[in-house]
Amino acid sequence: MDTKRFDEAVTLLPERLQRELLFLEPALRAGAEELRLYCGRGLRAVLDTGIVPLRGTVAREDLEYVLERASRSSLHAVQESLRRGYLTAPGGFRIGVCGAVVLKDGEPRGFRQLSSLCIRIPRQVSCVPPELAERLWDKSLLILSPPGGGKTTFLRDLVRLVSDRGTRVCLVDERGELAALAGGIPQFDVGRNTDVLEGCPKAEGVEMLLRSMSPQVIAMDELGAAEEEAVYRAADSGVSVWATLHCASQEELARKRFPRRVFRQGLLIRREAGRRTYQEVRIPW
Repeated sequence: MDTKRFDEAVTLLPERLQRELLFLEPALRAGAEELRLYCGRGLRAVLDTGIVPLRGTVAREDLEYVLERASRSSLHAVQESLRRGYLTAPGGFRIGVCGAVVLKDGEPRGFRQLSSLCIRIPRQVSCVPPELAERLWDKSLLILSPPGGGKTTFLRDLVRLVSDRGTRVCLVDERGELAALAGGIPQFDVGRNTDVLEGCPKAEGVEMLLRSMSPQVIAMDELGAAEEEAVYRAADSGVSVWATLHCASQEELARKRFPRRVFRQGLLIRREAGRRTYQEVRIPW
């Protein structure tokens, strides 16, 4: 059982809580997808089969400790990320933050008090069937699933496969989850011919890469309305765009706003009985 990523995530917690998590059986640790800490309540490990409650009460100081450790004692350096409700710890661990929000001019500026944290545990998984990669690699592609369905993992693996075959791929890794740069070196395998732009808003990142890196493919996580013009510009430049989008069905996709004329094909990922299935879908205009 490979528990390495789980064990790395646990090091972000105070020792008292680490001990509770390391008591879990290796099979449970290997399958954990998230760690959730609730102030004044408890600690939970989220598995693909359900939620495991653990002993002990989480204090506000424990939440503050996690953020200090995740930011390497430089919370001021991650304020812009925290303003959007998360920060990314070294290794690509995204930490979602909830609590009492500080507003200025109607905009979130940070947190006055913390109430809970969610630590996502990313993993390097070879999940793209080779025959599927052969059909998808040279076209723009929308990767669809509900939250937690495996979109990011699939995109990372597709980038690796196609990059290793000699395609110039550029990755706009706004939240540091796809490649997890450390000292300029990706901590996940994203392929031998992949350029990574980390910590940059996706729309601006696409423009920068088009100007400077001659990409054949630009990949990004969680496509939104803010990226619409940049995606059109990439497609008009002859670049394939791969992006993920929260979506549970083809019917839901019909109601979503995204740059429709760029994407002709989509891949819907579903989880059934603990296993993921992949369905190629038509993008509705």
